[in-house]
Amino acid sequence: MDLFEKLRDNLGPIGSFARELKGHHYFAFPKLEGEIGPHMRFRGKEMLNWSLNNYLGLANHPEVRKADAEATAQWGLAYPMGARMMSGNSNLHEQLEHELATFVGKEDAFLLNYGYQGVMSAIEAIVDHRDVIVYDAECHACLIDGIRLHKAKMGEYYKFNHNDMVSLEKNLQRATKKAAEKGGGILVITEGVFGMSGKIGSLDKIVKLKETYKFRLLVDDAHGFGTMGETGAGVGELLGCQDGIDLYFSTFAKSMAAIGAFIAADHDVIMYLKYNMRSQTYAKALPMPYVVGALKRLELIRNHPELREKLWENVRALQNGLRERGFNIGDTASPVTPVLLHSEGGVPEASAMVRDLRENKGVFCSIVVYPVVPKDVIMLRIIPTAAHSLDDVQYTLEAFTEVAEKLQKGYYRENVGLAIAPEVTSVHAGTAAE
Repeated sequence: MDLFEKLRDNLGPIGSFARELKGHHYFAFPKLEGEIGPHMRFRGKEMLNWSLNNYLGLANHPEVRKADAEATAQWGLAYPMGARMMSGNSNLHEQLEHELATFVGKEDAFLLNYGYQGVMSAIEAIVDHRDVIVYDAECHACLIDGIRLHKAKMGEYYKFNHNDMVSLEKNLQRATKKAAEKGGGILVITEGVFGMSGKIGSLDKIVKLKETYKFRLLVDDAHGFGTMGETGAGVGELLGCQDGIDLYFSTFAKSMAAIGAFIAADHDVIMYLKYNMRSQTYAKALPMPYVVGALKRLELIRNHPELREKLWENVRALQNGLRERGFNIGDTASPVTPVLLHSEGGVPEASAMVRDLRENKGVFCSIVVYPVVPKDVIMLRIIPTAAHSLDDVQYTLEAFTEVAEKLQKGYYRENVGLAIAPEVTSVHAGTAAE
């Protein structure tokens, strides 16, 4: 059998929906155009955009744009050349690490090229075949893939029910016994903010369990960094347990609106990671414009709390408005806002509704369907930012109310043809979509 034969007519569970609905470049791999912000273009039409994790609106902040442009002009994208360990280190890389560590209350930090590969590699470096991982059932894919690397080394791992401390304690008991047999340690992995549900991790309760069980705690706080806590230092700060987080990880792709990531911990742990994380040892250093840009972004997060205050003004207006109108937004306690709707019509019905939102209401948001959520649920995931206005919120509340009523009355099931992505209708949109 030819290796590629199994790929040609099988795009996988997500890809099969895109093919069936002719949804490539519409429901999947859409192309948003224009300045990053609440109002962008999609296939030639103006959209109110709720799909970007630009929480603090820094993507197009004038000081950020200026810093990015000046750093690019000064350094170019090649500098520094080589991996950090060999020839790619600089004072500015180390300055950023120091400032990040100070901001999140840790001794030291290690700057990473990307979040996904970075945290995977950190997990792989920290644990060996003798160690045991215990992780939350709703951990992000990057954490799951890091656990898979541990599995490949014949390492043991246990999964606890989402945010369930009884389940965690039961699995810590299992892990303690297994680690003692193998002569290893225990790493608990969870998140500060869970990116789909918006729930915050029970970090304070997990840290409390350290009084009974011996383990180290890794927290992926990608959605909490910059948004949660008094200063924006994350969910650990919010819950008063930052000191109990042994390994604090975040990406720059959310509040920082950039590329890169970091992991913060005790100095000796960071030194170990600097010499043992394969994704960094064998990869080029983060280019200087990204480093200088991250320094500016961190400065704005530290010194301009009004950005976070505006974000939360919009979050409260949106989430309170949705609840008042009878929408189910789950147990979110963060800016992530999932709108859960009941549907008997599956993916075609959900797709028809999203197309109605985009084509007739000009509202662009992410859609989540089975198998991520149950078959009878449609999740519309909204990300409010500091750049949105209260008028944007009000318009969206009215649009959601209208499409929810149509969904309840069966309009989208009766008009499943709407599920098929529309043809491009303008030259400009065709350039973007083809």
